[in-house]
Amino acid sequence: MRKLIIALAAIAAMNQAQAAEDDPITTIVQETCALCHGEQGEASSSIYPRLAGQNRDYLAKQLRNFRDGSRKSDTMNDMAKELKDEEIAGLASYFAAQPVLSHRIASIKKPLNAVGYYIYHKGNKFADIPPCASCHGELGEGDENLPRLAGQHKRYVAAQLDAFHERKRTNDNQIMRSIAKRLTKLEIEAVSLYVSGLKPQPKP
Repeated sequence: MRKLIIALAAIAAMNQAQAAEDDPITTIVQETCALCHGEQGEASSSIYPRLAGQNRDYLAKQLRNFRDGSRKSDTMNDMAKELKDEEIAGLASYFAAQPVLSHRIASIKKPLNAVGYYIYHKGNKFADIPPCASCHGELGEGDENLPRLAGQHKRYVAAQLDAFHERKRTNDNQIMRSIAKRLTKLEIEAVSLYVSGLKPQPKP
């Protein structure tokens, strides 16, 4: 009986492996995306964005922008240039369905986190900075056109705000440029820290 169970388990594993090989999206994820973004979109380093749980339509738009060059990245422009529309749609759906994570905010960083909370939810009327939550949502969930910020790596969020500020990011630029250019370095670090600790909410 034990040998039969082992044999059945082995067959099931082989079938699953074969199914993965037959799925072109899984193949792209394993052979191309996983090195930087992780097989489940958790990201292998804080310099890369977490894709797990990211909004599907937003992900698809970014991949199209990398493909057509309207968003600049030597690595991603090269990775996306051969992607077909159906592959982009499949990758966006795949990563959007992955479980999302959040970061624990260390006690020593709590004062900076409080600044981030204030900017995110209240803005800064003295610098004409609107609350981030007015677009990205109280819980950082975003929507079909805007990214989920909850649980994203602090380092990556700060890098994107810097890129908007310096006009190095060439897509989604109009609104974010006008906001990022008013943020101080401290405010960028604070907001980035705060959103990294937001607990991602499950999709309905």
